Amino acid sequence: MIKQARAPKNAGRRLTFVLPADHPAGTVSVVGTFNDWTPGKHVLRRRANGTASAAVTVPEGTTVHFRYLGENGAWFDEPDADVITSEGSLVHL
Repeated sequence: MIKQARAPKNAGRRLTFVLPADHPAGTVSVVGTFNDWTPGKHVLRRRANGTASAAVTVPEGTTVHFRYLGENGAWFDEPDADVITSEGSLVHL
């Protein structure tokens, strides 16, 4: 799931990437245009409700390309993205 909100002080949009408690096991990071596709830079952290999430702030009006990277090099996409292509998930802000 992807949550969108206005970033504090109108600094763009805050995107929160959320995965359910049961999927997947192990460490997952979200990589994309907002972090130069750098694995491990935005690791999803487990929350008290069992979900895992990470948040980034991006400029208003951009298109964000991203994918999740799980353990052992397992890439997967966000089913709630605006579009899923062969290059990953897209969200239009």
